[in-house]
Amino acid sequence: MSPVLRLYWIIILLVLPLSAWWLYASLDGNYALSSLLNVSLPLLLFLAALAWSLQGTYEVFFCDSNLRRNYPVLANIRYLLEFFRPEIQQYFISNNIEEKPFSRERRNIIYSRAKGERDTIPFGTEQNILDDGYRTLLHSLTPVEVDPSHGCVLIGGPQCAQPYTASRLNISAMSFGALSGNAIEALNLGAKLGGFAHNTGEGSLSPHHLKHGGDIIWQLGTAYFGCRQKNGRFNDSAFKERVDNPVVKMVEIKLSQGAKPSHGGVLPGAKVTPEIAKIRLVEVGETVNSPPTHPEFDNPVGLLEFLQRVRELASGKPVGFKLAIGQRHQFNAIVKAMLETEIFPDFITIDGSEGGTGAAPVEFTNRFGEPCLEGTFFVNEVLRGAGLRDKIRLIASGMTATGFDLLEKVAVGADTVNAARSMMLAIGCIQARECNTNHCPTGIATQDRMRSRAVDVPTKSERVKNYHHATVHSFLELVGAMGFSDPDDIEPEDLLMRHEGGVRSFADINTALEHGQLLGDDIPRRYRADWLKANARSF
Repeated sequence: MSPVLRLYWIIILLVLPLSAWWLYASLDGNYALSSLLNVSLPLLLFLAALAWSLQGTYEVFFCDSNLRRNYPVLANIRYLLEFFRPEIQQYFISNNIEEKPFSRERRNIIYSRAKGERDTIPFGTEQNILDDGYRTLLHSLTPVEVDPSHGCVLIGGPQCAQPYTASRLNISAMSFGALSGNAIEALNLGAKLGGFAHNTGEGSLSPHHLKHGGDIIWQLGTAYFGCRQKNGRFNDSAFKERVDNPVVKMVEIKLSQGAKPSHGGVLPGAKVTPEIAKIRLVEVGETVNSPPTHPEFDNPVGLLEFLQRVRELASGKPVGFKLAIGQRHQFNAIVKAMLETEIFPDFITIDGSEGGTGAAPVEFTNRFGEPCLEGTFFVNEVLRGAGLRDKIRLIASGMTATGFDLLEKVAVGADTVNAARSMMLAIGCIQARECNTNHCPTGIATQDRMRSRAVDVPTKSERVKNYHHATVHSFLELVGAMGFSDPDDIEPEDLLMRHEGGVRSFADINTALEHGQLLGDDIPRRYRADWLKANARSF
């Protein structure tokens, strides 16, 4: 018998009876409540022994846990410490740069900028700048001042009737349902105050997105929430009714997501409240499936025809699609479909595998998809190689916290950048990683009304605006420090990376293409097999 079990039986067989006898003797036959309260020590000992005995009896004979069967009661100390492990590690063990996904250093930058406080660091960098993969930029001895107008980009190709002037940094896709109503309102009001855009996520347009009038990018997922028929197909009239709202500036068709590519979703019936049902056009209390693919098309040509259908219903507002780069020939197939149909998206959003989500299978999050930088570089080069880059804007989405994060994505081909988790941090997220439990301690990623009331919309919206302004300002400062007056002049050659003990440009490591090069015979080996395999009629 283990020592803990011996202790358990000693307490049950010896301490419990002795404490009961002591309590009885102390009361001297008087069991009035006032007498019980006066006999504190024997009473406490008896209650502690009784609680130990009852808890231990259950755990020895009925508990499923091996540890608790062998170490009754005391084993719970282990589970208590495990429960607090993330907080203990975050606050007392991890250093400033090793936490994931956002280090303490990066979180502090966001918090400081959101509050309008000092965002400098003393004594030098804590980063290991000699590590393989470490990225950096080269400054110029003749820095310039960049015009603030370069903090915006016009989105809208030749087939767009209502182009939109977007900020270089916008709020990435986060649905009402994943986030609380107050969190959505704080983000949208922040976007309104700061003059940038707010992506709805695939949960559709909610009153919380529309209440404050911030610019909206409406994302259409595979379930077509907010514009669906009962059978899950796209509903033209429902879409037309909502997209005509003047705050809806662009429409994004979501093909896949970086954090869980090629994975559908399930909205359990228990979560389909009357409010959610009205917003998403589903039945109250009924489970709704989001399939991994779109029911309106099954090949690249079909995608572009659906995109054109959506653009016409949207009266010529910019329409694009979002995807995480996986099998490269499939994106090449979409590009070949563009060349065949002459239908061009106004923008393409490239989501990186480092992107966040409220909940995802660990294998999909850890092992699928391409990181944002590599994916954005690839898309930029393929469009350049196909002679289409000037017709399409690129939006990069994947773990942006600082001006450098924004700049490196622009350097490899992005025109603008979307950020989600850093915007959540700006309104008070503490990276508790409780997004999938409905127990978010800050009231951001929860539908618990008691928790979500903690998000004060006027205060937090100011912080979103402040964070956005400071990050774009930092981005433009970095551009000027490199000697460029326009961010669009920066090329992948200007982003450097430690590689195999030396320093090489991102373009050297990843192979750049010339304009129209994929349309001829001189296709580099890195691109040739995937380009030749691509078929506009099949993914």
